Amino acid sequence: MSGNNGNKLMQRISYACGTFGHDIFFMMVNTYFIMFITSNLFHSDDQSHNEYMIGILMTVILVIRVAELFIDPFIGNTIDKTNTRWGRFKPWVIVGGFIAAFSLVLLFTDLGGLTTSSPILYLVIFAILYIIMDIFYSAKDVAIWSMVPAMSFDSKDREITATFARIGSVFGAQLVTVVVIPIVLFFSKDANGGAGDANGWLAFAIIGGAISLLGAVILGIGTKERSSALRENKKETSFKEVFSILAKNDQLMWIAITFLIWCFGQDMVNAFQMYYFTYILGESTYLSFVGIINVIIGLISVALFPILTTKFKRRKLFFISAAIEILALVIYSFAGTNAPVVLFAAALFNLPQALIFLVVLMTITDTVEYGQLKIGHRDESLILSIRPLVNKLSGAVTGGIVGLTAVWVGMSGKATAADITDTNKLYFGLIMFAIPIVFMIISTLIYKTKVHLTEEKHAEIVRELERTWKDISK
Repeated sequence: MSGNNGNKLMQRISYACGTFGHDIFFMMVNTYFIMFITSNLFHSDDQSHNEYMIGILMTVILVIRVAELFIDPFIGNTIDKTNTRWGRFKPWVIVGGFIAAFSLVLLFTDLGGLTTSSPILYLVIFAILYIIMDIFYSAKDVAIWSMVPAMSFDSKDREITATFARIGSVFGAQLVTVVVIPIVLFFSKDANGGAGDANGWLAFAIIGGAISLLGAVILGIGTKERSSALRENKKETSFKEVFSILAKNDQLMWIAITFLIWCFGQDMVNAFQMYYFTYILGESTYLSFVGIINVIIGLISVALFPILTTKFKRRKLFFISAAIEILALVIYSFAGTNAPVVLFAAALFNLPQALIFLVVLMTITDTVEYGQLKIGHRDESLILSIRPLVNKLSGAVTGGIVGLTAVWVGMSGKATAADITDTNKLYFGLIMFAIPIVFMIISTLIYKTKVHLTEEKHAEIVRELERTWKDISK
């Protein structure tokens, strides 16, 4: 028994290493790539042309990510059909990780000066590279998180595995916040008002991409899927059945809608924070303090997740976490340039983020068996593809909002905190705080009224599947 426990522990640690690198990559794409675009990518002498190109690029990213709404489920469906000697998921994690990391490094450049010498050609090549990066990142993302239901059928066991995974991902994501400014400024020749230059951002991309790939390799070597009759389908889901399968799983759809609207608010604030510290507070280096604080409180909150779900259950934990985030935004909105209050509000806002992610992830994971019983066959990766799809769609929408807002209120190019007018600070504050609060309230109401899949309900479903699955799947 102790040998099995030791093996399970090593698998969970390996899994956490994979999610550590994966969330480093996620933060690079979802939060800091926009800062690179608005501050360093376009540097001609014509500021209006630079702002026009930023707007075009934001539109390209948004269109690609919206189009991928129709691609990601097919990626999940393809992964579900994968059968190799290394398992169903590992090849996608490692190969996807390599291609995505290489593509991202190229995206953190002006492609040899094409932004100035041939902007149209740059946009074409950018779009191709971004599509390649996004598709293989998606494949890796879906494969990584699809391993949760493949490693266990027990909700509590899944929560422990997911907690290890989220500890890795929180550490990775918040570590990026700690090191992004020091790395960018260390490798930059021009500090550029705290935003760094192209050399610094390229170094940041290379270091982050390499760590992400290393984590994928460790996950591939150290984890193993669980074989079970409950994971065997007599009939595969065809491409033409993909969307109907998703639509029939009503609990999956409602938790996805809940999470999407929540992410609109949360991602907007997270992406705006670097702008806040650079152009409102006037101290971009303080963002590293936020990262350090967030690493500590994030790891503590995630480690407590199994205990908190035992005491409160997931549903109540979601409501408590939502209330804390909304309160934090109210405090943040009145903080102004008071650094201690800003740091406190930023830390309080981060405190429940990992908990909400885990509540949503575990609910989506449990909809695998919910759909399996309701529809008659199992679709692990297809169903788990919805969570990263939501994150990417939210990142695209909020990234576009952040990029366009930065241009609108003068937070682009060579601007500094002294250049931002009081009126633009007011507009910036309304978009960074008021709109996210509205999104979060709407999301909470949807969760309260439409999501009903609890831990107890899932346990009943698993017992029913164990009793009847052989007959259902014939």
